[in-house]
Amino acid sequence: MITNTKLAALAAALLLAASLFARPAVADVDVEAGKQIGYSCLGCHGIDGYRNAYPSYRVPKLGGQKSTYLEIALKGYRDSTRSHRTMTAQASSLTDQDIANVAAYFASIGGDTVAAGGSRDVSFDKAQTCVACHGPNGISANPMWPTLAGQHEDYLLQALNAYRDGSRKDPVMSAQAALLAEEDLALLAEYFAGLDGLETTKPE
Repeated sequence: MITNTKLAALAAALLLAASLFARPAVADVDVEAGKQIGYSCLGCHGIDGYRNAYPSYRVPKLGGQKSTYLEIALKGYRDSTRSHRTMTAQASSLTDQDIANVAAYFASIGGDTVAAGGSRDVSFDKAQTCVACHGPNGISANPMWPTLAGQHEDYLLQALNAYRDGSRKDPVMSAQAALLAEEDLALLAEYFAGLDGLETTKPE
């Protein structure tokens, strides 16, 4: 059950996150330019089941993910609010325009179920708090928040633990993950991974 105190804290965190992640002005996105930049990304994100070496987890699916969220994530790697050696190296030379272009490219391919709005509603009670941002079927209506439906279970668990231990910084998720018991993290990851949604991006 979500108390008024929790709702107030969540609302405050959402407002803070919106101010932190406000998107600066860029020129109109160029999906074709994003495709060229994103080609090297497919060496990991375009292979079913491809795993990060240490710690071991499957790299996230990008097909159908929100472009604004992908921009936030890439800027996080570039600006060191997210920690991952390979991703930091990949993002370090990208301009805001480059990031907008590549994010638009990945959002534009695959993800047919995401585009259609999913096919199942959240019924797992511990997921109800997540619905405020991530949508009633694990597919976010807000471009700032990632779609969770269909994402790899072990990647979701890795991300939740990173928010808990502070290695990934986000005012909303850090606060929410801190409230969850370890067994609940695993259940949430399993639940959202089982919903219809994101797809592994395939090279043409």
